[in-house]
Amino acid sequence: MSQQEQSATRDLYPGRRFAQIVKLKPEHIDEYRKCHAAVWPQVLDQIKECNIADYSIFYDDKSGVLFASFRYVGSDYDADMALMAANPRVREWWRMTDAWQESLVPGAVSSEAGEPSWWKPVEEVFYLP
Repeated sequence: MSQQEQSATRDLYPGRRFAQIVKLKPEHIDEYRKCHAAVWPQVLDQIKECNIADYSIFYDDKSGVLFASFRYVGSDYDADMALMAANPRVREWWRMTDAWQESLVPGAVSSEAGEPSWWKPVEEVFYLP
């Protein structure tokens, strides 16, 4: 998708907000920070191509919880997530980072395995645009 098409898509679909959490194993915080300081270009490109914008990950060192938030600006979330999951480099990234995490979703196996989700979706209770 070209920059112009992405811009037009964002104008048509201002976005659906998502937030999710997962636990980070404390012995892996340095590795996690290091890899996110230099995310693989193929992973970043795929995230953008799948209409993910305003993506941030936060870490709480007291609870060990990672909190991610992003805005989906496309028109077919399921199709875009299938496209993301089909990318071998993204799946490799997931295998690497999942090894450093503990899912808070009962029955979750991995990001690559799909449902149930590895990251636990959390409810938005307030938003001020």
